[in-house]
Amino acid sequence: MDSVKARRSHRSHGMDMTEGSIVKKMIVFAIPLLLGNLFQQLYNMVDTWVIGQTGVNEAYAAVGSVGPIINMLLGFFLGLSSGAGVAISQYFGAKEYEKVSRTVHTSVAMTLVLGVVLTVVGVLLTPWMLRLLLHTSDTSSPIFAQGNIYLRIYFAGIAAMMLYNIGAGILRAVGDSRRPFYFLVVSAVTNTVLDLIFVFRFDMGVAGVAWATVLAQALSMVLTFFVLCRSDLCIKLFFRKIRFDFAELRKIIRVGIPSAIQTSLTAFSNVFVQSYVARANGVQEYVMGGWTSYNKLDQFIFLPAQSLALVATTFVGQNLGVGNVERAKKGVRVAWLTSTVISILIIVPVMAFSNFFGGIFNPDPNVVGYASLLLRYLTPFYLFCSVNQIYNASLRGAGNARAPMIIMISSFVVLRQIYLFVITRFVSNELLAIGFSYPAGWGFCTVVTLLYYHHYKFGHVDLVGDRTAKA
Repeated sequence: MDSVKARRSHRSHGMDMTEGSIVKKMIVFAIPLLLGNLFQQLYNMVDTWVIGQTGVNEAYAAVGSVGPIINMLLGFFLGLSSGAGVAISQYFGAKEYEKVSRTVHTSVAMTLVLGVVLTVVGVLLTPWMLRLLLHTSDTSSPIFAQGNIYLRIYFAGIAAMMLYNIGAGILRAVGDSRRPFYFLVVSAVTNTVLDLIFVFRFDMGVAGVAWATVLAQALSMVLTFFVLCRSDLCIKLFFRKIRFDFAELRKIIRVGIPSAIQTSLTAFSNVFVQSYVARANGVQEYVMGGWTSYNKLDQFIFLPAQSLALVATTFVGQNLGVGNVERAKKGVRVAWLTSTVISILIIVPVMAFSNFFGGIFNPDPNVVGYASLLLRYLTPFYLFCSVNQIYNASLRGAGNARAPMIIMISSFVVLRQIYLFVITRFVSNELLAIGFSYPAGWGFCTVVTLLYYHHYKFGHVDLVGDRTAKA
């Protein structure tokens, strides 16, 4: 009787993806993820919109342009923590609940240590990274000064963001995508209210936007850890058990380090892309403002691929945990098709009404002109992302993070930088020519990913032990 109750407890809030309708399971899991990521993007967009309404283009460009710096450091952690998500999903699928618990407590310990490290590194390196990003040594420029204020506050609170992300990743690994979504909604509403109060009531400018983000993320972290501490699943968190289990840490690192390197290097490469944008033909504040508006919409268009990639990782991890290779592959195809359909529904109106969307964040006609141009010409190529993101995510779910790392670094770092060097020196230094460095990388990554995927033997890398795979 006790064992039956334990099994029910382990499934009460999670989702077992190893049985039942693939389409139904993936849609039920994907809807909260899509909505959650939507709120995450709205959360980020509100900061930019609020600053854009102040009419201070330097502040708008600063808040919008520092994304690559944040993504470089935070991306390293998110890549590393993905190793924990893969291990937990495989152990959960295999019903090895004690190993789930050890991995949960190890991942939280890892996050606490990395939170301290990234806080110190982020605060200390902010001036250097801004000089690199803006391609300037003039620390007195308005964009540099505003960016410096924003980043120092942001990095001072980055540990709370990291703890939220690892907690939400733990919940998603066992099939619970609903509660991370609820917490994001609460956090997004809090961020919006604080943005409006800090910027328009207290006239705090970029500092107000940064503090609103940090405080809202801290709230979502508290809510996530409250749920983990009260959970009746094997992911229940006990503060006294937070320590390193080095056997599990090695497994997290084995999958996580390649993802961390790929994510952080790609973000670092985008710092150089931003420096090319800063040197593009035209008035810098308008060019960078247009690029900022485009990038905020880019994150929205990217949502289907990003969300369904997370679905694919969890689905593949759980099904390979019980050795069901064929079901895992079917799930990948369903995730790709779903992402493609949703992406088309987003792409068409964005292209048709590019002027409207280009002016959402900053109504300055000069800024809107650049943003609209990028939206019209680059948006169709996001269909490549549905392929390369989901199929690479499925490889990570199988425990193979090395191949996606090599493929994505080759596409998004090496090829992109070669393209930018050649294009800006020998063809054109216009913003649109620079922007096409992204579709070039996406297309190359898609071709190489599909070639590798169709020759890869699933089950070759197995975190939870040897077992006979179902064909």
